[in-house]
Formats: sequence, structure tokens, C-alpha cells
Amino acid sequence: MVLIQSISGVRGLVETDLSSLKSRQYARAVHFMLPKGVIIIGRDSRPSGEEITMEIVDEFIHLGRNVIDCGIVPTPTVQFLVGQSDAAGGIVVTASHNPIEWNGLKFIRGDGIFFYPQECDELFSLVDDHSKTESSNQKGMYWKDKNSIQKHIIHNVSLNCINLKNIRRRKFKVVIDAVNGAGAVALPAMLEALGCDVVSLNCEPSGKFTRGTEPLPENLDELCQFVITNKADVGFAVDPDADRLAVVSEKGVPLGEEYTLVLAAEGYMNKMGTSETFVVNLSTSMALEKTAEKYGCRVERTPVGEINVVKKMIELGANFGGEGNGGVILKEAHFGRDSLVGVTMVLNRMVQNKKSLSEIYSVLPQFKIVKDKLSLEGLNVESALKNVRKKYSDVEVNDMDGLKLTWDDKWIHLRKSNTEPILRIYAEASNKSEAWNLVESVKSALQ
Repeated sequence: MVLIQSISGVRGLVETDLSSLKSRQYARAVHFMLPKGVIIIGRDSRPSGEEITMEIVDEFIHLGRNVIDCGIVPTPTVQFLVGQSDAAGGIVVTASHNPIEWNGLKFIRGDGIFFYPQECDELFSLVDDHSKTESSNQKGMYWKDKNSIQKHIIHNVSLNCINLKNIRRRKFKVVIDAVNGAGAVALPAMLEALGCDVVSLNCEPSGKFTRGTEPLPENLDELCQFVITNKADVGFAVDPDADRLAVVSEKGVPLGEEYTLVLAAEGYMNKMGTSETFVVNLSTSMALEKTAEKYGCRVERTPVGEINVVKKMIELGANFGGEGNGGVILKEAHFGRDSLVGVTMVLNRMVQNKKSLSEIYSVLPQFKIVKDKLSLEGLNVESALKNVRKKYSDVEVNDMDGLKLTWDDKWIHLRKSNTEPILRIYAEASNKSEAWNLVESVKSALQ
């Protein structure tokens, strides 16, 4: 196996792919691409992260770069700090939701935004070409920042789109499951700053992922039970680098990652009362669109990938966006998915009436997404997608990222994976049975 390079950075198996030499090569390439200035670095809680971080730090110092090390912090915390400072850029050592034997690197521009796709291509070319950069006669300096999480929290409680006083007044009881990852300290601290009675679950930054790393319903049984046992108002779960957020109702029922964005958006619209455009990717639930319509707002869609959503938000001047995997992006905070922002905005929605979370959820537009895949072996993708278009010639078509077909109350999206030799197939309808029927119907046209 080799390192996986994509618009999300790089990731690979620590034992065989992400070696000390390779980590240093990426550091040199980042140094070459970024202007003069400080580099801010952080990591998730994987045991391999500290060694990789120090290899990168050592390389930067030899190249004359000053480095600020935040230690174990959420990915969005590093993005926020870079964007709010004069830093030249940043690196996060994380493999996101991959298993513990993996690690990786995410690259941040000076404005706090992840590298654009073309910048990723340039970076990867520099590494693959083994470009050499001479060491500096004057070594850089190294500092540890022990207050990075507090800075992030202070900014979040000052957001204009929330009512902090009302959130604190409600004194919500909240269970937080941080999967022993980068959010293990940050999320409980964020919730305490919001006046919540916090019950912590898997909140030791040990890197021992005691459940599936993605905050999907099938991985949240323990959180659901904790919510019921502790008679909590809500449960939250994040992934290892804490940029994605899932929500569990007071009844111990996972609402699905898609509804994190919908709840946050509805709270935003209630508070702001303005007609706006929101940005999401093609595979995000249409529940947001249906909700936005009620408030005189609209939704624009992009190819899959956080940076694609961010680029479109900047282009349109949009204040809010995200991805249906639990990724909330708020311009006022910074241009990146952020679970700390997510919990703040969901709680803000919960204070806007006296209803329980399950009651709030029940009146939202209800849709179900199903996911399938096909091996690319022996499949002529271009020809197959042409057959699908021919079969469904009377529906709305979007081909900016694979092929998406949309009806008034359902859609299906087919796209080649960036990381595996498969064709991903996502479909959404008012119930899973109808969504699966759509998948099977479309698959029959692919052959």
C-alpha cells in the first residue's frame, strides 16, 4: 500500500507508509509553498502522532521556521488559530476517522483554510519529485501553546448567531462521547462554557478508540444508553479529530449525522431572520433544502469535499454551510468543519422553544439516506453513467461530480471514490425502502 493523497491531505499506515522520512518531505514541501512566518501544528490523540509531529517540527526548525505546537487539539482549533493569527499556515497530524494504525497530515493555508485542490497537487508533486530545500543557517524557534483550546472556546461563546445567555440559563445536561480523540478535552470544556452539566464518555485523549471511529448510529450504542441512564437532554459524539458531530436525542435515539447540519441551520435561521444562501455538497440531505425554503433561504451544492464547500461559500459570500457527515461550517467562526461550533449551534436551536430535542427533530423534513458501492473492475464508468442518464432523461441532472439525479422528494448520486477503486452510490428518499429501490433501479441501468 502507499500513502493516499487527496484534497483532504494525506494518510496511510504508520508502519509502512507514513515514515519519518516521508513526514519530513511533506514538511519541506509545505515550507517551500508557504510564505515566511510561523507554522502552527496540532494532532489528534493517536499514539503515533507525537513522533510524527516532532519529526515535522524538527524539519521546520532546521529550515529556519518558527513553530507553535498546540499538542492534542481538534483539527478546527488549529484552523481557527491560523486564521486568527499572522501564522503562515499550519499542519494537523491526523488520519481523521481511519483506524488507530493509520495517521496522516492535513495542510492549512495562512487564512485558516485547507489547501485548495491545485495547491494539494503542487504539494504532492514537490514530495514525489523529492525536491530539496537547503537548511537555514539560523534555526527556527519552538513554542508550546497550552491555551489554544481556551482561545477557540472564547471565540465560540461570542458568536453573533447564538444566544449565550439563554443557553446558559437552560443548564442542559449533556453526554459527550469524544472517542478518546482530539476532542476529549475540548468538547467537555466547550459545553461547560455553555453552562451545561457535562457527562463525559470516552474523554481521555489516549487514542484508544473504544468504538467505531465515525460517529454513525451503529457506533453510538453506549452513548445512547448513557443519555437514557443519566436523563440527559442531548448526547453528542465526534470523530477522532473532532471536526464532525453527531446528535442523540433525549430518548437515546441517534438522529443521524445529516441532521446535525439541519438543526444548526434552523437555529441559525431562527436567530438571524435573514434570507441567505447556504452551501453543501451533492451528497448532503435535501432536508436542509426543505427547511431553508420555509425561511426564505436557498441551498447551493458543490462536489464532495470540504474544501469545495468552503470555496463556494467564499465565492457566494455565504455565512453558513457544511457537509452531511456532521460537518458544520460557520464563516463567523472560521472556514472549516467544527464540532465545537456544531454543539453550540445545536444547543442554540434547543433554547428557541421549550420542546425536547426529539420533538424539534420530529417536525423537521424527514428523509433517509442509504449508501452502496460497485467495484470499478470491468465497469466502463463513462458508458455506465451515460446509460443511467438515458434511462432517467426526464429528471434534474447534475454532473459536476459524477452523476446526480434529483426528483422533488428523492435523489441518487453516483461518483468514483477518491481513495478506493469503487463507484459510490448514495440515495435519499422519504424512507429507506424507497431509497434502496432507487439504488437497485439505477444499478440495473449501470450494467
